[in-house]
Amino acid sequence: MDVEVRQLRCLVAIVDEGTFTDAAIALGVSQAAVSRTLAALEKRLGVRLLRRTSRETSPTAIGLRVVAHARRVLTEVENLVREATSDHAELRIGHAWSALGRLTLAFQDRWREAHPETLLHLLRLNTPSAGLAEGTAELAVIRRPLEDRRFESAVVGQEPRWCALASSDPLARRRSVYLADLSSRVLLVDQRTGTTTADLWPADARPVTQQSRDIEDWLTIIGTGRCVGVTAQSVVDHYPRPGIVYRPVRDAEPVDVRLAWWRDDPHPATRTVRELLTELYHA
Repeated sequence: MDVEVRQLRCLVAIVDEGTFTDAAIALGVSQAAVSRTLAALEKRLGVRLLRRTSRETSPTAIGLRVVAHARRVLTEVENLVREATSDHAELRIGHAWSALGRLTLAFQDRWREAHPETLLHLLRLNTPSAGLAEGTAELAVIRRPLEDRRFESAVVGQEPRWCALASSDPLARRRSVYLADLSSRVLLVDQRTGTTTADLWPADARPVTQQSRDIEDWLTIIGTGRCVGVTAQSVVDHYPRPGIVYRPVRDAEPVDVRLAWWRDDPHPATRTVRELLTELYHA
């Protein structure tokens, strides 16, 4: 017997609702049906997934891992059903940090005018593929090449690099900075989705790096003055922040902005989106 979607849905409902009784109400079935479904799942997997006491129901250690996988499977099933029945009535475009910066609103307006039949969603998803690999997005705006051969991408534009500094930093008094000005500083980087690493500097003048987790973490740490950051123009447009100033880095190469899609199964709107983004970036 294979694991069934209804069994995973039952397990997640029990964990989310807290009791078998509440899970039965949420699922619209009897409490006995919930108990039987969970028992069948535990028998199939050969492990105990939940602990039951007179006061509460909680996942075991392996149960926590199974629940996490179950949530992902259920999300994929929902995406599958929506994709199969929507006739591409929605288009989800993922991005890791800053969408299209100052061009975001123009892109949304142009899309709505030209394609009112397809609802556009821009989603911030802090993964290397900006939601493609996870099935959360059909297309992705990324600012670093994808090594995963399942995906294809094309450069649609470029953005200059800027330095993010605490407003109290002496460099903040300048109108612009150079890479050499930053080589003795601690550079804050996001290795998963960020646009800049120490490789931007010559091998004999690379700054020390520190890791951040996402854009909010990056901005918060830079605001303390402990680190500086180098990023694309879109972040400057998208994230004005008290206590942080941005200065152009005069001698840094620009950041390529790419549109990425599944190589073997591109969304029907891929070419249209690519052409529109290219037009906006080159206007």
